[in-house]
Amino acid sequence: MTYRTILEMMHALRRLRARERWTRSQIEAYQAQALADLRKDAYAHSPFYREFHANLAERPLQELPILTKSMLHDHFDEIVSDRAVRLADVTAHVQKVRGAERFLGRYIVNATSGTTGHASYILYNRAEWATVLASFSRFERHVGSIAGAIRRPRMAIVGSSTPWHISARIGATVHSALLPILRLDVGEPIDEIVGQLNEWQPDILASYASMAGILANEQASGRLQISPRRIVCAAEVLSTTLRQRIQAAWGEVVFNQYGASEGGTFAVECESPYADPHPSHPHTRGLHLFEDLFILEVVDHQNQPTPPGQYGDKVLLTVLFNHTQPLIRYELSDSVRMAAAPCSCGRSLALIDDVQGRDEEVLRFPGDEGGTVAVHPMVFYRILDATAIGSWQVVQQGGQLTLRLSGERQAIDEQALVNRLQRALTQQHIVLPSIDIQWVESGARGVTGKAARIRSRP
Repeated sequence: MTYRTILEMMHALRRLRARERWTRSQIEAYQAQALADLRKDAYAHSPFYREFHANLAERPLQELPILTKSMLHDHFDEIVSDRAVRLADVTAHVQKVRGAERFLGRYIVNATSGTTGHASYILYNRAEWATVLASFSRFERHVGSIAGAIRRPRMAIVGSSTPWHISARIGATVHSALLPILRLDVGEPIDEIVGQLNEWQPDILASYASMAGILANEQASGRLQISPRRIVCAAEVLSTTLRQRIQAAWGEVVFNQYGASEGGTFAVECESPYADPHPSHPHTRGLHLFEDLFILEVVDHQNQPTPPGQYGDKVLLTVLFNHTQPLIRYELSDSVRMAAAPCSCGRSLALIDDVQGRDEEVLRFPGDEGGTVAVHPMVFYRILDATAIGSWQVVQQGGQLTLRLSGERQAIDEQALVNRLQRALTQQHIVLPSIDIQWVESGARGVTGKAARIRSRP
């Protein structure tokens, strides 16, 4: 079964790579047809969409209502296209999953991380799951190549081992000697992770951005001694300062990915040596959006389109290839900025300038002239990612900010760090909170292994 899955992934990979040569008009024509097919299937097989889009079947995508995470959870049974699928049964299945088991023998199930408080399950049939797998490897040229088949580059993934998380589901379904992969749980003690990586000596290292930063510290200290040719950061914000710290350890080998459990990989950083670096982010060339798989609308809080060159407050995602569980204008709270011009590498795929975090990480403070001021998470990322600490978490509670730090306490000047934060927050025109530092053994992570970087408590 594993080899069949890998062959299906390779077939999908060849199809996706061929589309990279499409012109802009070919991409747009494909999107229009794929969207029409998705909506036709949704109206035929999903009771939810028949009601949700009642009298709107002929209206353009931008006029359709928005699907929220809570709606996806609350109307699960009516949204899925297979009437034999029930949320209660899916939940029971997930609790028993330990490997590559498929729900009803035909669906791979994974779950969203629930960072907004509304975790839900996402189903894929066999062909759809092959597309998800291929999306992760689309720009990994060694996968599916003759050179890759002969040499078989060694890959290490430091991620979640939670059975229903997408990274664990991928590992379970492609576990094979054809793809030599070391999989480590991000929650393991760091010395054990370092020891296994030293023994494995990966050519490719993939992990959460925060964990890549921790491993960069280990490399700088001499405890970790690996020489990866490529480092893939995903699932979390990769700030400029964090990227620079990782590059200081291994050089210009860092590549960013943007995606979610709801569809796999949405966009991957351009790897072409012919692409121009971004003017305000010289260490990155931007991320190519896989427009043949997704439609991504960048919008403000009123769901109005945000023009290229400006950050949106959220995105509305339409997954073109998943007909099992249609997601049409599905709300994600990611703040994304589209590029105003195409990539100089020659691909016609739209380019994402930057992904800077989720609205849930925006902290709100009393303004120094009244009202409430929203402080973007990048205020904290820029300062804390640049410090010589293992990991960090900001917790807001009332008028108090607590910095939960891990690593070597003597490596930083605590008062200088507090002062830098206070200066940055003063520029936001807020009533300054008191700032306290706590040292913890390891950074706080959710059940999926993602670092819970910024939190607000009532």
